[in-house]
Amino acid sequence: MPNLMGKRDLIPGIVTNTWIQADEPGVYRGQCAEFCGHQHAHMALEVVAEPMNTFQAWIRHQREPAAEPATDEERRGKDVFMQSTCVTCHAIRGTDAGSHLGPELTHVASRLTIAAGTLPNARGHLAGWIANSQSIKPGNRMPPNALTPDDLQAVLAYVRSLR
Repeated sequence: MPNLMGKRDLIPGIVTNTWIQADEPGVYRGQCAEFCGHQHAHMALEVVAEPMNTFQAWIRHQREPAAEPATDEERRGKDVFMQSTCVTCHAIRGTDAGSHLGPELTHVASRLTIAAGTLPNARGHLAGWIANSQSIKPGNRMPPNALTPDDLQAVLAYVRSLR
């Protein structure tokens, strides 16, 4: 995977900008360049560079609300999600989940990675993240939850449907 280059120091209270450019479509990797704390090794990102028309279509889709669950398990997962502590931090457009303390999840299943680029966005990784995010990325802000195994599978089905 090619890399994008660029470095900008962050200074509290100062707004800075930087510009990076991918000359070819592809998936590019970025990484925090300075030791910045406990999660430094997990501060990677992937940038998807696409032709403008593909990017504009992606933007239009990202602005749409979440699709309604299509299966009974997805519907049950949505109910569990909406009645659990998940809604305390997460937003899903088109639902009652409207908090912005944690990541916005409207189209989370279409992302390449989860946990701020720590893991590929695959069913097993997402299940592990929901069940015990601290074991994957210690110190992250997602609190433990008390989902039963059946509720976890239902929430997982719902979240995986959010494309």
